[in-house]
Amino acid sequence: MARRTDQRRAAIWALYQSDLLDRPLAETFPRDVHAFTRVLASEVKEHQPELDAMISEHSSGWTLGRIAPLERSILRVALLELMHPELLPGDHAIPPEGAINEAVETAKEFCGAEAPGFVNGILAAALRDHQSAGLQ
Repeated sequence: MARRTDQRRAAIWALYQSDLLDRPLAETFPRDVHAFTRVLASEVKEHQPELDAMISEHSSGWTLGRIAPLERSILRVALLELMHPELLPGDHAIPPEGAINEAVETAKEFCGAEAPGFVNGILAAALRDHQSAGLQ
């Protein structure tokens, strides 16, 4: 069984390809994709307008279109896990700090030098707002 980190990254890559190539999400999954990856990516796609609004709200000085597609996908996946853990299968929820850490580590590995701080800043601000609104 694939590690949860690998499953998250597979969801990020599927979303990235769908976004970049303007293809339906279903066409971007490998044939043997794990069920969690499919659910996570599909829920992100379903909630994308809400997630993108959060990204835009917390990325001061940056429009959504200026954010690199891979970074957008990383942010969308982490935000879904932060804001809607109830949408994921029973034991698949991750603590908020874990979701942020996974996103930052993915950005460190696959994006430019500025990306990890950018990703961390947006996610931390979104989580702060979410928690201050009493929406744990």
